[in-house]
Amino acid sequence: MANPAFSEKTFSKVEYVMDQPMTMQGTLNKITVLLLVTIVVAGITFLSALSGQAWAIPLGLFGAIGGLGIAIALAFKPQWAPTLAPVYAVLEGAFVGAISSVFAEFAFPAAVLTFGVLGLMLVVYRTGLIRVTQGFVRGVVVATGAVALLYLLTFGLSFFNIQMPYIHDSGPIGIIFSLVVVGLAAFNLLLDFHLIEQGVAQRAPRYMEWYAAFGLLVTIVWLYLEILKLLAKLNRR
Repeated sequence: MANPAFSEKTFSKVEYVMDQPMTMQGTLNKITVLLLVTIVVAGITFLSALSGQAWAIPLGLFGAIGGLGIAIALAFKPQWAPTLAPVYAVLEGAFVGAISSVFAEFAFPAAVLTFGVLGLMLVVYRTGLIRVTQGFVRGVVVATGAVALLYLLTFGLSFFNIQMPYIHDSGPIGIIFSLVVVGLAAFNLLLDFHLIEQGVAQRAPRYMEWYAAFGLLVTIVWLYLEILKLLAKLNRR
């Protein structure tokens, strides 16, 4: 799947159980907890940064690095998710809050749009308007991988003071690029929903509820950041 933290390979590594398996309600409870933790920590960091607290931005940087480390650890040890997923939510909340403070005027609209897209894609998935077929999965994976490689290239070139033209600008190409990436993040939500359903149907162990919630949180945060970036670009036009 496109989300590197949440893929079919992860479920293929676990042993399925008869007693206390993963449930849909349990997964919903876990994602609710992780979202609330992320939002609360993000709000505290956001307000602290706006009030001039010097520790807020460095804490956000620490959150980004720490969150990446936890994501890598969980990719290899999903059974650690009950302990590490809440820690990830705290770290990611700090990161999101710090980034949001830089684009403070767009933070609330971006959050509203993010949850709007989340709700819309859930309706789309449940009603079958878009079916998660192998062809759909393949297309989303390839497109998301291409975007990830482009972001890595941009990051690498930045060390040599070389800027990738157009895609980060507020011109038509930059706007279209951001719209495409927002769309890809939304489509990744469909893949996440599909994987959660598969895990429940195949009776994955209970700790996978936390892992599935963690994987969905990764996509939601990515979607929020891309919408935030899009709104900032539109404002510069």
